[in-house]
Amino acid sequence: MQEKAKRKGFTLIELLMVMVIIGLLAAMVAPKFIGKVGKAKQQAAQAQIELFGAALDAYRLDVGRYPTTEQGLKALRVKPEDVENWDGPYLKKRIPLDPWKNEFVYKCPGDHGEYDIISYGADGKEGGEGEDQDIVSWKGLSEKDEEED
Repeated sequence: MQEKAKRKGFTLIELLMVMVIIGLLAAMVAPKFIGKVGKAKQQAAQAQIELFGAALDAYRLDVGRYPTTEQGLKALRVKPEDVENWDGPYLKKRIPLDPWKNEFVYKCPGDHGEYDIISYGADGKEGGEGEDQDIVSWKGLSEKDEEED
């Protein structure tokens, strides 16, 4: 009878100890993953900018010039009225937002080349460091990292 009276299970103290251990592990691991998420978003923005560059080059081959700032990246999807020889769309899907849900900035002529494409990073403002740094068409991510060193 006494064996049946004993309950099998965890005590409150044991459950609290497990919760504390899980909390400590999460506190140690979470910051490492958060840093990886920011870097992954920067890499995704750089990849999108490179895809825009390829589409812009195809547009230029057909039209003879890059879209103007006013025409913007939407000229890769929809034929501008004053353009001859447009053979698009040059992007299969709509123009995406950057990984932080902001629009990419397109300038033609650019300040750093024939065109500039910019994502202003997590803060959505020019400049910044870390996840807030600008992702631009005229530099790769590794070049930006070297500048910070």
